[in-house]
Amino acid sequence: MSSIESPYLERRQMLLVFLAFASAYFLSNLIRAITATLSPTLTQELSLSAQDLGLLAGGYFIGFAATQLPLGKWLDRHGPKKVLLAFLVVAVLGCTAFALAESFTGLLFARILCGVGVSACLMSPLTGYRRWMTPDAQLRANSWMLMTGSLGMISSTLPIQWLLPLMGWRAIFAGLAVLVILSMAMIYLCVPTWEKPQAQSSQVVDTEKGYAPIWRSAYFWRMAPLGFFCYGGLVAFQTLWVAPWMTVVGGYTPLNAATGLFFINLAMLVTFWAWGYIAPGFAKKGISPNQIIAWGQPISFFVLAGIIWAGPALGEWTATALTLFCVSSTFVSLAQPSVGMAFPPHLAGRALSAYNLLIFLGVFVVQWGIGLGVDLFKSFGWSPVVAFQSAFSVFGLCAVGSYVYFHWANRDNSA
Repeated sequence: MSSIESPYLERRQMLLVFLAFASAYFLSNLIRAITATLSPTLTQELSLSAQDLGLLAGGYFIGFAATQLPLGKWLDRHGPKKVLLAFLVVAVLGCTAFALAESFTGLLFARILCGVGVSACLMSPLTGYRRWMTPDAQLRANSWMLMTGSLGMISSTLPIQWLLPLMGWRAIFAGLAVLVILSMAMIYLCVPTWEKPQAQSSQVVDTEKGYAPIWRSAYFWRMAPLGFFCYGGLVAFQTLWVAPWMTVVGGYTPLNAATGLFFINLAMLVTFWAWGYIAPGFAKKGISPNQIIAWGQPISFFVLAGIIWAGPALGEWTATALTLFCVSSTFVSLAQPSVGMAFPPHLAGRALSAYNLLIFLGVFVVQWGIGLGVDLFKSFGWSPVVAFQSAFSVFGLCAVGSYVYFHWANRDNSA
């Protein structure tokens, strides 16, 4: 195939496209996680309650989840460049509104805007990669995008804490708005425009049916429980439940738990960087993401079982064990690009966005469900430690069930 006919980008252009997209995804994760670092300051300055803080954090996900299904259609129709630039305008408005807010209502509205504005920061590049990169390059780019997301989460902790007394939270959010604008400039200059392929009649029918080709795909539903429980559970643990486990079960101080969380995020960054090298090698050898998930994901189940069984006995090794669980859970991260590659390019945006919606629904359900479980088991008169162990055990059984379904369902599916 000649370079003129090839839909794939040259190596240098592919690198520039990745860096442009990665800058936006880095900022999206920083914006997502920054409220945890700012919560003491916001509570003091604006007299926020714990309920207010919880709703403020949830406002981001409300805005994020609300856009996923229409986002997929827009990506397939208009392309990642145009769609992402439009969404990032909303992100700039959200950061600016947060910097200017004088009340909880203003903060919540701004957080919803931020969630909407950055909701295309991962789906846009994955949609573009589906058309512009070879399959092995797609696996590498996906892993390295997740790596930049981990870097954004790390940057929302200690670096923001260092800047806070120097700049104040309002100036930090104003600075984030400026950084988003700079990222938009990179995307505008580096990302190719979306040229619609010469659609065949069958493709036109699929486009008119919206999400129908996705919903009736046996492969999509084979991967759905895995994304909901295992991938959603990984994010739920990383962004919420590892810290309470360290303090309640592991006996950590809040400072030690925060330090442990920092190193968990750092380990995740290194892990996704490593996946960027490892996954393409498997692909070149003919080993599919499904096989890698089937072989590797059970490791996380055994690690989680050990953490639950040992409980307080782990002591100072609790953070290390939780790090091992999060790292061993990253096999499931290959599911998302695998779903995208299972569909033709003109359906990739919808497939990826639909799967992303399932993942974030899983994050919400696991975060909320573990909290409900802990409170329920404590109402039985069980100790907080046993309540946490029991709630985590219920999650573990759900995760194992999703793996069993993945392993056995539609085994003859060729996608």
